[in-house]
Order: sequence, then C-alpha cells, then structure tokens
Amino acid sequence: MALNLQVIPRVKTISKQDFLTQYFKPQKPVVIERFIEDWPAYTKWNLEYIKSVAGDITVPLYDDRPVDYKEGFNEPHAKMKMADYVDLLKREPTKYRIFLWNILKEVPQLQNDFSFPDFGLRLMKGLPMLFFGGRDSYTFMHYDIDLANIFHFHFEGKKQIILFDQKQNDYLYKIPHSLITREDIDFNNPDFEKWPMLKKAQGFKTELNHGEVLYMPEGYWHYMRYITPGFSMSLRAIARNPKNFGKAVYNLLVMRNYDNAMRRLKGQQWIDWKNEQAIVRTHQKNGIT
Repeated sequence: MALNLQVIPRVKTISKQDFLTQYFKPQKPVVIERFIEDWPAYTKWNLEYIKSVAGDITVPLYDDRPVDYKEGFNEPHAKMKMADYVDLLKREPTKYRIFLWNILKEVPQLQNDFSFPDFGLRLMKGLPMLFFGGRDSYTFMHYDIDLANIFHFHFEGKKQIILFDQKQNDYLYKIPHSLITREDIDFNNPDFEKWPMLKKAQGFKTELNHGEVLYMPEGYWHYMRYITPGFSMSLRAIARNPKNFGKAVYNLLVMRNYDNAMRRLKGQQWIDWKNEQAIVRTHQKNGIT
C-alpha cells in the first residue's frame, strides 16, 4: 500500500492571471516547467558553478539525525567549505544538506543570475534561500514557520517531493509545539501498521528536474528527497490568508521561543514527551485508543 497522493499538475508556462486564478486563490500546487529559461541561472547554475563562485565559503550542514534537546532551533550539525561539500556530493551519497542558505548575503554576484518573477504576489527579496542535498538525502516532513507561499526553483539533477495541506494535520503524526511530523516516519516507504492514520492522508507528489518551478501554497507540508545530487532556490511571499498569517506570527514570536525554553528546562524529557504526544493526539483525534 502507498500513500494517497495525486500527481501535481504541470504547465509549460503560465500567465500571472492564470496562476492567480487557477492555483493561488484555490491554494493548489503546480509545477511550471519552462518559466526561467531566460535566466542566466538556467544555463549557468550547477554544482561546479556554485563551487567556482562560493568554494571558499563555510556553509552550515544538516543531516537526518533526530532532534536533540541540546540543539537550538534549526542549529546546523556540521560545517564545511562549499568546495569540499560539492566534492562530497559528487563523490558519494551523503546525508548532509544545506538548508536555508541566504545567497544574497553570502554571494552577492549570484543576484545577477536571476530575477524576481511577477506571479502577482509580493516576493520577499531579502530572503532567497538555497538548499543542497546528496543522493537519497531528504528533509523530514515539515512546513515552514511563516506559512509562506513558496516558489521552489530546482537546479541540477532530480528531486522527489511529497506535499500535504494543513487539513491533513490530524493524520500526519504532527509533533506538538513544532513544525515537523514524527522523524521516524519514512514518507518514501511508510509503515502503515506502525502509522495507520497515514492511510487517511491525501496529498500530492511530483519530481522536479533542472529549471522547473514548484509552487507550494501557504503552510503546505513538504518532504523532499534528492534522487540525485542537486540544489534548489526558494522565493517566498507572506501568507495572505489571515488565519495563516496569525499562525505565522504565533510560530515566530511564541511557539519557537516556548519550545527552546522547554528544551533548556526539561531537556530530552521534553523531546520524548512531544514524540509520544504526536502518536497519542493523532490516535485520539481518530478514535484509536
């Protein structure tokens, strides 16, 4: 048995009005296949190019180890020179990923390789972020703290993506006071005996190739696995739905600080309690004792 996932619609290109009407307003994902072919990045951006312009920069790395109470919110697990990291990606599979790397801050010249497209939403121009990963590395199923509208541009290789909207929260074993599901769920090959409520979740799937753009609506859960080494850039626009905007403010000002405080106060006991509650609350909401 597999997850209940429908394939994300694809278009070759799209007008601003059609995007707003068909995807933004109903909050549905879409892959745009040929939207950035006029960007210099479309032909220039690959791992070797990034190595050539950013090789001496030390970058933060993350892997798939479980959350540890001693680590702060989004604290990296290791650091490495970008040149060494690219060599590692090309040499062998690695769990290390680069997560939320701000290219405007680190390599200003890369700004010349792309423009901010007009999707009819005001993109946050100070926050273009790059994400890198090696073959078979993946992110935990999560949603972003600001519940933003995200445009995810993929470069080099192939990437698998699974999405769920916020209506599926009761089935995903969400960790309380957090933005992730249980970290021991393999969304690429889920164990439905261990996680029976996943059978009720209805989501979306796709594979991204070089130059393709995925629109992820506000607050969508996303799991991303690198089928081959590669990297992506995300541009984002703030949540327009008042409920989602309110959740974003709460996450940024209250939830994150509360969780960090409880880690300091209760240590691993807090992490263990949250993991247990993910199961208890999910099963209670679905009538399982």
